Amino acid sequence: MVEFKSVSKRYGGVTAVDDISFRVEKGTLATLLGPSGCGKTTTLRLIAGLEMVSAGTITIGGRDVTSAPASERDVSMVFQSYALFPHMNVLQNVAYGPSVSGDKAANDKAHEKLRMVGLDQFGSRMPSELSGGQQQRVAVARALVLEPQVLLFDEPLSNLDAKLRRRVREEIRELQQSLGLTVAYVTHDQQEALAVSDQIIVMSNARIAQIGAPRELYEAPRDRFVADFIGDANLVEAELGAHRGSRASVRLGGVELELEHRGAAPGAVRVAIRPESIVLKKEHSSGLRGTIRKAAYLGTHMEYTVEAPIGSLFVVDRDVSQPMPAGTDVSITLASHGVALVPG
Repeated sequence: MVEFKSVSKRYGGVTAVDDISFRVEKGTLATLLGPSGCGKTTTLRLIAGLEMVSAGTITIGGRDVTSAPASERDVSMVFQSYALFPHMNVLQNVAYGPSVSGDKAANDKAHEKLRMVGLDQFGSRMPSELSGGQQQRVAVARALVLEPQVLLFDEPLSNLDAKLRRRVREEIRELQQSLGLTVAYVTHDQQEALAVSDQIIVMSNARIAQIGAPRELYEAPRDRFVADFIGDANLVEAELGAHRGSRASVRLGGVELELEHRGAAPGAVRVAIRPESIVLKKEHSSGLRGTIRKAAYLGTHMEYTVEAPIGSLFVVDRDVSQPMPAGTDVSITLASHGVALVPG
């Protein structure tokens, strides 16, 4: 288990990490997610011992490692650039860590980890002879051979093309689950985070904006930033009525919904509507109506921009059999999921 308690990191007058606390449970994959400059990579480097905290404590496996050097933390890191030694073959790269510590079984362990990542036949090749995805797997094998308590990934898929990113992230997730690894994973890619994580730690401006499971963050964002950063969201103004238990009526452009009020007081509020939760139909109906201003065919789905009384809405429609052109007047209904009150 990795735990941060009130951790801050300052560089002179700049605060890179500001009083953050979280816990990564043993055997889980937690993703640090956020825009560039939010502090997520600094947080990962604090776990690794590549940076030292300015305040607070870090524990790994129940042991206080706040002041411990990187060599005494029992963690391994897979860097964005892979950092493979170009003058060594694949087997030598993977065996490097245990061999420098005098482990006579270094090559055997390296062979075992290469088999684990599906590269046992590539030991004699040089890094330059491998594809980007293969180099990534070598980097993972090199980290695993040290048998760390915690495995760290810093933007591991950023150098891969879109199709390869999906395949490699699936391989990383499968490996993590099959071995029961504790993993801290940094990315700025929301889809990547949703696909691989048990827990997502969303960061903004050096602080934690929200922590939760992928579905929780997607369906119940804490504030406007999280709603807009985790996937796409239409943020619209609405009027919150009286509470009835945990739920309340919400008036949205003449349409009334019932949503969890999440502690918000009656009055003006903001609602996040996911693009796939909006249903468009050509037939006339009472309620919310709009006009399609833009339509784009993306193979698996249509994307529409719809002008409505509540504002401009981004809509994703999985039905591509009968696309509606720009200028079409439509009725708008909202699915029961993917619509949430945003308190902040």
